Amino acid sequence: MMPTDRPLGPGRPMHAGALAARRGVRRRQALLAVATVAIGAGSGARASVAPQEIRTALPTAVLSGSTRFTYWGFSVYDASLWVVPGFEAREFERHRFALHLQYLRNFSNAAITERSVLEMARQSGATAERRAVWTQWLRNAFPDVRVGDRITGVNQPGEGALFLTNGRPTGKVPDPAFARLFFGIWLAGDTSEPAMRTALLSGLGGS
Repeated sequence: MMPTDRPLGPGRPMHAGALAARRGVRRRQALLAVATVAIGAGSGARASVAPQEIRTALPTAVLSGSTRFTYWGFSVYDASLWVVPGFEAREFERHRFALHLQYLRNFSNAAITERSVLEMARQSGATAERRAVWTQWLRNAFPDVRVGDRITGVNQPGEGALFLTNGRPTGKVPDPAFARLFFGIWLAGDTSEPAMRTALLSGLGGS
């Protein structure tokens, strides 16, 4: 259950401590919508059998690593990375792979998109015009998610990224540069969350 504000009742004054606490709760609620901020490495999905949508898209894929994303003690999603033989982390964009997220809370597409674009821009220093294009692509790539929903991103070298929601194709971005930056949120050497990268690449020695 999400933390909620306690009603104070009509006319009841709010002292400074209560006001600060209430603002803190609201801030935590807002930050919880971020899908790429903090990581609880090593506690997430452990299944070694790929979901059906990954077996269909990448029949030879094997599990590289998995982890559970958490923030302020709340479980957000389980993440797993599925790679094909020959995958090299240092040049991940040149290989076919699938990043699989199973959500443990409800999130809007808008919240996920906003944070994703911020992380992509951090890697590239993109212009406002380019960020607007990315935003539109992601808004069209998948719907809002609810507890138990699965979003899978498949890297297609030289083509772009394919998105599936609960095993069904829901969007495709025909831009390799977008795919490199999007998956770089998790896999780039300069990711803002190196512990997450290490966990997802643990089967490859975190290279």
